[in-house]
Amino acid sequence: MILRTAFDKGEGNAWYFGEDSDELVNARLSSLGGSWQAGVNGASPGIVMKARPKVGEFYRQEFLLNTAEDIAGVLSREQTVTVPAGTFHHCLETAEITGLEPGALEHKFYAPGVGNVQTIDLVTGDTFPLVQIVGN
Repeated sequence: MILRTAFDKGEGNAWYFGEDSDELVNARLSSLGGSWQAGVNGASPGIVMKARPKVGEFYRQEFLLNTAEDIAGVLSREQTVTVPAGTFHHCLETAEITGLEPGALEHKFYAPGVGNVQTIDLVTGDTFPLVQIVGN
């Protein structure tokens, strides 16, 4: 998957301008479903990460009707998360939903200077922790 993002100079938000989603079956491309680009076919950019998130605030992360409809809400800015890659303090916790899957709900945790360190699917109970940080 390739994401198209940019930071705005005014607010400092990380804007989300699209993604190329490749679905593979038996190592062969089977679908580009979920791919979108802002300004094409009515797609609008969204914010993937607010510069100064406030608890209780909701924002659209992406929008292309019937393709990309993700929304995030800020739940906390002070979570501590322990995953195989370590323990992270002052994490941002978001609740993320999509109009494409009614009832779907994920909580994501973002550590300062690191990014996403844990995703929890509240419907299935599946967790996706950060396992390792590899330096350049």
